Amino acid sequence: MKPLTKHWPKVWIVSDARNDAALGRALKMLPRGSGLIFRHYHLPLAKRRTRFAALKRLAHARGHLIAWSGSVAEARRLGADAAYGSSTALQNGSALPRLVTVHSLHELARAQRADAVLLSPVFATRSHPGANTLGPLRFRLIAARAQVPVIALGGMNAKAAQRLDWQMWAAIDAFCGKATPRNPLDS
Repeated sequence: MKPLTKHWPKVWIVSDARNDAALGRALKMLPRGSGLIFRHYHLPLAKRRTRFAALKRLAHARGHLIAWSGSVAEARRLGADAAYGSSTALQNGSALPRLVTVHSLHELARAQRADAVLLSPVFATRSHPGANTLGPLRFRLIAARAQVPVIALGGMNAKAAQRLDWQMWAAIDAFCGKATPRNPLDS
């Protein structure tokens, strides 16, 4: 397992059934030192652990961090670099970096054990069609109150991050399309 980091990756892939087939290719094309948040809720636990192990090998070979969506204890057992989830799900456990999901100022206040937060949804997203979005202004107002690094999530890709003028971002769909070596993040 990698040592704890004070410098979080700028770009994160958030996995799910939609982008599973593209994950290997995306991990190879991402800038060294990016991150993967492994969710894969669609798989039974045994298959989920097997897929995690395979992607962890690939991610670490490329210098990427990998976070397990689940308890801190399970993330540690699986050799994850971090745990991912809600503040409630990650409130217990030993010292392992925590990526906490946040959707409001109230949730940000509850994320006391977070080492970084994923603030969402910034823009409209296929994951939650029709859901209210934060938009750039509310995203920035909430992010300004954070005591830890903030990762933008929801409708994000390289162009959206540039438009938002935010360096740290995560996405699901941005990694589903046909990325090219010249511009792997603008799918």
